[in-house]
Amino acid sequence: MLGYIIRRILAVIPVMAIVAVFVFLLLRLTPGDPAAIIAGDMATPAQLERIRTSLGLNDPLHVQFITWVGLLLQGELGTSLISNTPVTSMIGQRIWPTFNIAVLTIVLSVLIAVPMGVLAAWRHRTWADYAVMAFSVLGFSIPVFVIGYIFIQVFSLELRWLPVQGYKAPSEGLWAFLSRAILPCLTLATIYVALIARMTRASMLEVLGEDYIRTARAKGVAEQIVLFRHALRNAAVPIMTIIGTGFALLIGGVVVTESVFNIPGIGRLTVDAVLARDYPVIQAMILLTSALYVFINLVIDLSYTFFDPRIRY
Repeated sequence: MLGYIIRRILAVIPVMAIVAVFVFLLLRLTPGDPAAIIAGDMATPAQLERIRTSLGLNDPLHVQFITWVGLLLQGELGTSLISNTPVTSMIGQRIWPTFNIAVLTIVLSVLIAVPMGVLAAWRHRTWADYAVMAFSVLGFSIPVFVIGYIFIQVFSLELRWLPVQGYKAPSEGLWAFLSRAILPCLTLATIYVALIARMTRASMLEVLGEDYIRTARAKGVAEQIVLFRHALRNAAVPIMTIIGTGFALLIGGVVVTESVFNIPGIGRLTVDAVLARDYPVIQAMILLTSALYVFINLVIDLSYTFFDPRIRY
């Protein structure tokens, strides 16, 4: 077990090295001059040259990469070309709204979707199964911004139960946070509930046909224990993959939802940086998102051994 964990952790190192090289070259080789963005349209060639020198853009590419990696290992992600603010500070201010919304969305999605998927598989080809599948199709078919505007129209403008937009941190009060987080979480959860419920149903249907399930039922084991202790645990590997991938996507920033509900998350930060060609911010966001995906995949791989001890790669 320990050897497997060590091997999986060591495998992350070359992956992140490749990601770092890709991120560095992606922005260095794309059209556009950061010096021109900083100096403005009226800058003289001498001013542009001074800015390029100060940013190290005139150094050979390998020197720029070594310098960038050295700063990266010290936790330095550079300084924004537009606001002249350290990128780490900008990410620190924006990541918590996205993280809080993502955690609440995933928890809500799992609590709703897993029982739905289990029920659909247990009552296969009945009205319960058809209802879950119909919801899954609708959840995939309706664009997320449409769902968001429907929730705003119903719960904010007509019923006046919840604020239309905005974000409050949990430190400012639990209800202040929840009242503004419920609608974006429900909007995102509609999609992820559909995805997780469908995957849960498919995995459970496969497991429920196994011999050990029939044996457990023949021994008189309670149906709830058969479903949740025996069947669901053995069907959990693909379900955990979907849950982990969904969480990584949410942390990466759901731009549309953050825009609809005016949430100052890292998704909007990324869009603003791309529009302004703020290279250090773009670079940091791509690297952060990539590292997050690698870390989530590592956690998912390690979780497989909990649900199925036979898995040892």
